[in-house]
Amino acid sequence: MRRFLVWSALAALIGLVLAIGGYWAYWNFYARFQPVTISRGQAEIQRLLDEASWVSAGGGGQPVYVVTYRESAAGQRYEAEEFAKLRAGGAEPRVIVFARADREGLAQSTPAERATVAELWLTRDWDLYARWTATPIRNWTAAGVPSADGNLARSAVVEASRDFVDRLGALLQEAGVPNGYPIVLWRDREGYLKACACSDARSWAFIRDDLDAPDAVGVPAPPPVEPGSPPPPYPEVGPLQDPLPEIPAEPSAPPEGVAPPPADRTPPPPPKAERQDDTTFF
Repeated sequence: MRRFLVWSALAALIGLVLAIGGYWAYWNFYARFQPVTISRGQAEIQRLLDEASWVSAGGGGQPVYVVTYRESAAGQRYEAEEFAKLRAGGAEPRVIVFARADREGLAQSTPAERATVAELWLTRDWDLYARWTATPIRNWTAAGVPSADGNLARSAVVEASRDFVDRLGALLQEAGVPNGYPIVLWRDREGYLKACACSDARSWAFIRDDLDAPDAVGVPAPPPVEPGSPPPPYPEVGPLQDPLPEIPAEPSAPPEGVAPPPADRTPPPPPKAERQDDTTFF
């Protein structure tokens, strides 16, 4: 009886460990990258997105809002790798940029960045945004863009971008969205508003699935093959430019029952004696 209780306790312990490990693996490798369906404050979040000044390359389609700042490495990578896929799926990426607020007296943005953010919020100039993101951060001087520092109206626009991010972040935190940039918001097939703090590339596939976007662009799809159709012909191959060298044929073996001819064992003739001239040494 005692042995039975010991084995039962051991089996229960092993089962508990396996259950905890399975749940941790599910959460760590899958669940934590899933987007969050917004169930609270949908109307206010949508109002903020509608009132914000976003930039887009156009094309129409279902809007996908991407909230980011210039120095976000994940935001730059998401734009470079995913925007073309979203457009191929019929979506329109709309970028909302902001200038980060100062932290403990240290500036988190440059004067050129603040000037560019204010200009983008006022003009929604996609060409300016494209030039900005294509230029290394340290080389961007915002030439030709009015400065936001010392300009009351443009400084207010920069603060408006920060207020937008603060309010949006508070609403998303209440809905269970973790912190991280870029923040991507869209509506799925049923019309539910979803959000993702997409700092990890493993969460990007869920957005493509919701929007029916392809996993890759620029790769031509193979033509469909109908049942019963003949296989495609093989490509024609021309003659070789450098023909292979001919290999000499090996001597054929004698037929069975016939002895091979004897080898010639005649010794070579001896060398012929010749008389040499006398040589005198002095």
